Amino acid sequence: MTPPDRPTIDVTDTSVGDVSPDTRTIGAMELPADVVDGILNRLRRIEGQVRGLQQMVADGRDCRDVTTQIAAANRALEQVGFVLVAAGLTWCVEHPEESAAAGYEVADVQRMFMKLA
Repeated sequence: MTPPDRPTIDVTDTSVGDVSPDTRTIGAMELPADVVDGILNRLRRIEGQVRGLQQMVADGRDCRDVTTQIAAANRALEQVGFVLVAAGLTWCVEHPEESAAAGYEVADVQRMFMKLA
């Protein structure tokens, strides 16, 4: 069970229509399973990086080393965000009626992209 202070992404919720075994649902978007799996794997790696950062600080490591690792974790998070938004934008373009009904207009996804840029 995930502790309450850790956010989760429910990739098993199939309450939005029929979901292909090759897709996973995030919110109302059906994204390719390999994309979602890749995102989750990247997030787990980033989680490990952050734990390593905590240990570096606890161990009193050099500020330059810690800063370098913080920058790497930041870049990794940005890349995950871009992958997620790109997959969401693709879904919106390929499923315009479903995305509009779910509140994911192309303009909304573009705004999500701009938050990351």
